[in-house]
Amino acid sequence: MSTQTKERPDTTTDESTDDDRPKFFHYVKKNKIAESAVMGTHVVALCGEVFPVTKSAKPGSPVCPECKKIYDGLRAGD
Repeated sequence: MSTQTKERPDTTTDESTDDDRPKFFHYVKKNKIAESAVMGTHVVALCGEVFPVTKSAKPGSPVCPECKKIYDGLRAGD
C-alpha cells in the first residue's frame, strides 16, 4: 500500500481585484463609516480586518463570509 502527497494550490489573502474594487465588503459599526470616509481613519470589521473606508457597498455586493457569519450570530440590538 502506498500513499500519495497532494500539493495545495497557492492561495492569497489579498481582498482587492485588478480594477481597484474590493473582493468583499465587510460589516463595520455604522457610526464609524462616515468618520472613516471623511477623515481617513481606519475601521475594524467584525472579522477583524482593519482598513479605511474608501468604497460603499451596493445592493448585491459580495460580503465577507466571516463577517456575515458573525453578524448572523449576533442577537438583535447587539
